[in-house]
Amino acid sequence: MKYILVTGGVISGIGKGIIASSVGTILKSCGLHVTAIKIDPYINIDAGTFSPYEHGEVYVLDDGGEVDLDLGNYERFLDIRLTRDNNLTTGKIYQSVITKERRGDYLGKTVQGWRLAYTKQKTYCETTLGGTVGDIESMPFIEAFRQFQFKVKKENFCNIHVSLIPQPSATGEQKTKPTQNSVRELRGLGLTPDLIMCRCTTPLETAVKEKISMFCHVEPTQVICVHDVPSVYRVPLLLEDQGVVSYLCQRLNLPVEMKPRKLLTKWKEMADRSDRLLESVSIALVGKYTKLSDSYTSVIKALEHSALAINHKLEVKYIDSADLETATLQEEPVKYHEAWQKLCSAHGVLVPGGFGVRGTEGKMQAINWARKQNKPFLGVCLGMQLAVCEFARNVLGWEDANSTEFNPESKHPVVIDMPEHNPGQMGGTMRLGKRRTIFKSSSSVLRKLYGNVEYVEERHRHRFEVNPELKHHFEEKGLQFVGQDVEGERMEVIELEDHYYFVGVQYHPEFTSRPINPSPPYFGLLLAAAGKLQSYLTKGCRLSPRDTYSDCSGSSSPEMELSELKFLSL
Repeated sequence: MKYILVTGGVISGIGKGIIASSVGTILKSCGLHVTAIKIDPYINIDAGTFSPYEHGEVYVLDDGGEVDLDLGNYERFLDIRLTRDNNLTTGKIYQSVITKERRGDYLGKTVQGWRLAYTKQKTYCETTLGGTVGDIESMPFIEAFRQFQFKVKKENFCNIHVSLIPQPSATGEQKTKPTQNSVRELRGLGLTPDLIMCRCTTPLETAVKEKISMFCHVEPTQVICVHDVPSVYRVPLLLEDQGVVSYLCQRLNLPVEMKPRKLLTKWKEMADRSDRLLESVSIALVGKYTKLSDSYTSVIKALEHSALAINHKLEVKYIDSADLETATLQEEPVKYHEAWQKLCSAHGVLVPGGFGVRGTEGKMQAINWARKQNKPFLGVCLGMQLAVCEFARNVLGWEDANSTEFNPESKHPVVIDMPEHNPGQMGGTMRLGKRRTIFKSSSSVLRKLYGNVEYVEERHRHRFEVNPELKHHFEEKGLQFVGQDVEGERMEVIELEDHYYFVGVQYHPEFTSRPINPSPPYFGLLLAAAGKLQSYLTKGCRLSPRDTYSDCSGSSSPEMELSELKFLSL
């Protein structure tokens, strides 16, 4: 077993997850079996109870684990499926010590035992330590890894340290002192970086690289420049060009080919395509956490994957749903009109998942506009539930129709607590993880986008669902429930008749979207927004040559189905 620890310095959010995923990608391209672990030093057991403004998106895994968004980077880059055990927190460790060990074992010993227990069957294990070196919360983990490096021996353990190289605009000079201090502190804690990944705005100057080499006690070839690039697809290529593969193969004595194989060629193809895109498509994202894009990381990635698949640049218009409400018109009319201008100028509308009553009326206003104007619309989780509420109010005439989450006294509760739940008891009652959805209609647009399959398995994260007793009222007026759970009791997919693309899904398809295998619901939204959906469906769900991935020479590949846009099995 080989281990690589990725630590960060100077600031948090420096890109450790992307860099760790990129390193894993180039090693996977060499034929290695890869797994990844994220360690978060917070006291919570998992990320499920965090506000998106505190922690960013809560990423959901197949087994229902609510984890850090970096695990989404690992899954997307490496095209693997992880479990809740791949996300380790201080809270989870203390829970293990208290409920299982009961011997007061040293925390570091527990960390080491946890990691060894479920990585022993793998070839290569990459671990990212959240936060910044020097944080008091990270100290027990740093000490655990200091001991761990001796347990597994030097030839099996490597440390990559990611640090910031600030470049003040006043002088334009690249400053190395923060990195020097960060590496000095890491070395003082017993860990010596093998590679120093320097995050910077522009490529590192040779003199700067030599200075870091001298004062951080590494060779110049061990100082890697990770400057800003147009697309994240370029990061693995950037690392490979600087000899990271060769160094790791030598440092860890890996019995693999030194030259990456076809997988990295696919990444170069994607990066080249991304840089060449000329046409653009805009999507209005109507949510309540729009001030922090990390709150919707997987949603944005799913949109990007789909836009790239149809050869379009993506423009996301973030709209705070509360700004669309009439109360904002009275209090801040400028903000109100700006929000509506963004919505009306977009090619498509997306209402993602969420919790809480704030902004729900604004979301329904956006849904109402998309339905009446025949604008492409996708509602995810809460977005689907609110689409049902909006339809009930404005088509069925149930003016007080609502979710019992927001109005328990509604005379028309079209969205209710799930049957197995105890009303009022919110802890541990969500429906989480991968579940099967059965398509009930052969003419369903979404079914065709999925490849005309009988069922799909997608990840869920919700507590409320559409009231099945009212289903017939909606279907009589044209809102069809084309996808249901295995028992036929839960409404999973809605489609509106005589609308260009009006789709809602109870699950979260963005969690399984991949760069070369975009999520079908998002792919359909982008096709519709770009005016290509009917053509795609008419051709039997096949992309035309000008819309598919082209090879490195710039020529287009033959027509292919969406299901064929996948990573090769290498």
